[in-house]
Amino acid sequence: MVSELPWDSKTGTLRRDLAEGMMNPACANALEAAFQIKRRYGGDIITITMGPPMAEEVLYEATAMGADRGVLLTDPYMAGGDTFVTSHTLARAIEKECPDFDLVLCGCHTSDSETAQVGPQLAEELDIPGVAYVEQLEINNRTVRMQRLSDNFFETLEMDLPGLVTVTTQANAPRYPSLSVLETAFGKPDISILGAADLGLEPETIGVQGSPTKILDVYSSTAKKKNLIMKGTAKKIVDEVFEKFGDRISGAIKKDLKTHYHEKKP
Repeated sequence: MVSELPWDSKTGTLRRDLAEGMMNPACANALEAAFQIKRRYGGDIITITMGPPMAEEVLYEATAMGADRGVLLTDPYMAGGDTFVTSHTLARAIEKECPDFDLVLCGCHTSDSETAQVGPQLAEELDIPGVAYVEQLEINNRTVRMQRLSDNFFETLEMDLPGLVTVTTQANAPRYPSLSVLETAFGKPDISILGAADLGLEPETIGVQGSPTKILDVYSSTAKKKNLIMKGTAKKIVDEVFEKFGDRISGAIKKDLKTHYHEKKP
């Protein structure tokens, strides 16, 4: 689990190289949306992920599920990048590997940080329109029609292609590949592995070095509790509770509970 990963004390980033390879849940929904679009309208599906070498396993899984090919972005210089340089790196990979793309589908957020920033930032990097938190989408010629829940209201939006959409985990139910398909996918995967030099990126523009976000400190919040034992009759204990904690209770419920209690006392 992400919560069990240690932090790098020098960079303030998660040690993702120690994590077991798994597909981000929201990205699995985005991939399923891509499969449904391909089934109805045709096209090719290219999956891209950035991470340590073990992240290649996610691309194997995507290939087994039905993706046509995968691209792994891995390089020590890419490590520790914030959302700004991550979207910059992904955009250069998309331009190199699929310059004639029609639609970019992303998970609405990742399970490790949940910033939900990479998708919208990626749309800006590619200079295309983008819509976030989509639950349903369909394509009509060169237009995408989408629905999403925003502030408890359903919104229906339309966007011309090419464009970018981030998909929620409520959009669909991701499929699971069979064991036989997994064996084929791991046997002959069509996966490209690219580093910073392959994308024409200078080390100082990506990863920790290129990130404008600087983490000064990382710590786990702790809740301090103190036990208090009260003795006596129920009436005495209630009076003591209101005497000691009446102000805090009143502040929490936005009501002068102490005065209300004393007015009700027989």
